[in-house]
Amino acid sequence: MPVHVSIMRSYDVIVLGTGGVGSAAAYQLARRGAKVLGIDQFPGGHDRGSSHGETRVIRQAYFEHPDYVPLLLRAYELWRELEQEADVDLLHQVGLLQVGPPEGCVVRGVLEAARLHGLDVESLRRDEIPRRFPGFQAAEDAVGVFEPAAGYLRVERCVLTHLAAAKARGAEFRFGITAQSWQQDGGGVHVVTTEGAFTALKLIVTAGPWAPQLLADVGVPLTIRRKHLYWFSANNAVYHEAHDCPTYLYELPHGVYYGFPQIDELGVKVAEHSGGAVVNDPTTDSRPLDAADLARVEDFLTQYLPGVGRPMQKRSVCFYTMSPDEHFLVDRHPKHPNVFFVAGLSGHGFKFTSVLGEALADLAMEGRTKLQIGFLSLDRFRPQ
Repeated sequence: MPVHVSIMRSYDVIVLGTGGVGSAAAYQLARRGAKVLGIDQFPGGHDRGSSHGETRVIRQAYFEHPDYVPLLLRAYELWRELEQEADVDLLHQVGLLQVGPPEGCVVRGVLEAARLHGLDVESLRRDEIPRRFPGFQAAEDAVGVFEPAAGYLRVERCVLTHLAAAKARGAEFRFGITAQSWQQDGGGVHVVTTEGAFTALKLIVTAGPWAPQLLADVGVPLTIRRKHLYWFSANNAVYHEAHDCPTYLYELPHGVYYGFPQIDELGVKVAEHSGGAVVNDPTTDSRPLDAADLARVEDFLTQYLPGVGRPMQKRSVCFYTMSPDEHFLVDRHPKHPNVFFVAGLSGHGFKFTSVLGEALADLAMEGRTKLQIGFLSLDRFRPQ
C-alpha cells in the first residue's frame, strides 16, 4: 500500500492568498529576487473572494481619510508601470462623479482631501449634474464633485497580470490547495496545507475573507459581509464609456450606491456599498439572491439613472472583510515577527492593491517601508 510522504519545501517568503494584494506582493517580492511561493485554494482571477466582477473604482481625493492619498498616488504609478511592462490596459481614467449632501461624508471628504493634497476636483451644483452628465439626476439637497483623474481598474486582469509577471520572475504558485495552519518555527514559518508542508523565512497573509481564520490571534475582530453586484441593460447611449460616462457614487440618506459605465454587452454595473448580510464561512456560502438588496438598487436607478433598462442581466457576489473602523489593517503580526499581513480592506481596498503589495514586500525583505502606512497599523486598537 503506497504511503503518502509530506515533503517540506522551503522558500524565502510564502504568500497565503493570491487575490488583489497577494498577487501584487508576490510580484514585488519576485522582482527583488526572492524565492516566493503563493498558495491559494482557488485559481488565479477566481470569483470566490473579493477581487472579481470586471471593474473596481480607483480615485485619489479620498473621502474616507486624506491620509490614504499618498498611498493612492503611489498606487497609480505602480499600475501604470505594470501596464507598461505587460503591455495591457488596466487603469481607465474616465473620471468619477460623486453626489451627496454638501455636508455629507462623501462631498465634504472629497473636497477636504483635494484641498490638503492639491488634487484636481470640480464642484457641481445640482442643476449642473444632468447638464454635464446626461442620464444622471440628483436629489433636491444634493451637489456633486467630479474627479477627472479617477476611473476604474479591470479587476481580474489586474490580478492575472500581477500573477503572470511574478511567475515570469520565478515565483511559484500552488492553486487548489488550502492552508490549514501556520506557525512560527525558530527562525522561519511552517505552513501546513492539504498538499503537504512548506517552510519559509517569512510569511505574508493576504487571505481576504478567509483572514479571520488565518489571523485569529491578531486580536482585531473581522466581519465578512456578502455584497451583490448587478448589471443592467444600458438602453441609453449616454451610459456608455465611449460617450464620456464616468464612474459614479451617490451618498443617500438610506445608503451609498456606486457604479460604472457600460464597457461591454452586459450593460451598466451598479451596487450598494453600504449594508450587506454577515457571512460566517465564505467557502460554503450559497450566495443567494437578496430581493431587498436588488429592490434598493433598482429604486436607486429609477431615481438617479432613469435611462438604465431592465431586467437585470447578471448578478455576482463578492465579500467585504470589515475591520471595526472600516480602515485597513497593514502590519507585522504582534506575536510573530516573521509574519506580515494586510486584512480588513472593508470594501474599498482593491485600488490600493499594487501599493499594498509593495509595502508588504518592503516589510518582509527589509523590515520597514517608506510608504506612509502607520495610520493603518494595529496601534490604533491598542489601549492608550
